[in-house]
This record gives sequence, structure tokens and C-alpha cells, in this order.
Amino acid sequence: MKETFIVKHAVGGKIFIDTGKRPVPYKLEKKADGGYRFTVTTPRGPEIEELLELARELNVFVFRDYSEENEPTIKTWFYVKDGPVAYDDGRQALTIDAEAKIEYVPDRYLS
Repeated sequence: MKETFIVKHAVGGKIFIDTGKRPVPYKLEKKADGGYRFTVTTPRGPEIEELLELARELNVFVFRDYSEENEPTIKTWFYVKDGPVAYDDGRQALTIDAEAKIEYVPDRYLS
């Protein structure tokens, strides 16, 4: 299975993080309140600053590609809403909290 983590600006479509193009260590945890927390290890720079400024307008996705196992790709959209989205300079860690998720198979999605 191949997993890709993407963080993008919902309005402008700018992609800040795409582990399919540039690997970045990250961890996804289920929180006690039922939400989700992503922790991304990355140095602070202009892109992270811009991401923090647009924190209320982020879309976060995880794609799980099972193509080698003859299973469909599963796309999960995490609903960030009010976050929080924060950066810890001491740990060089970006955290993104999401309150809910929607999981679907893109090839089977009907609009």
C-alpha cells in the first residue's frame, strides 16, 4: 500500500505538502474527543508561514493506494474547520487538528 498525505489551500488550490512528490515525516492520531491530529516534522519556512496564515482554509487528504493488491484507491478528506493549526519551533513540528473525516473511493464517487 502506498499512502500520500496532502495539505492544500481550499480556495486557491496551492499545495503546501504532498508526500507523493516530496516525502515529509508525518503521523496521524485519533484524539480522545473523536477528532484527528496530524503531526508533520518539517522546518519552518515561507511555505509553512503561508500555510499558518491560511489555517482556516485548508483541505487535508490522505490517499491510500492499494493498486498492487487489486483494491481501489481510498481517499480520506479531513475537515479542519477551526483547527487548531500550529507550529512548534522547538520540535520543528506542524500540527493540524481535524474534527471529522469523509472516506470514499474516487472512482465510485457520483456528483
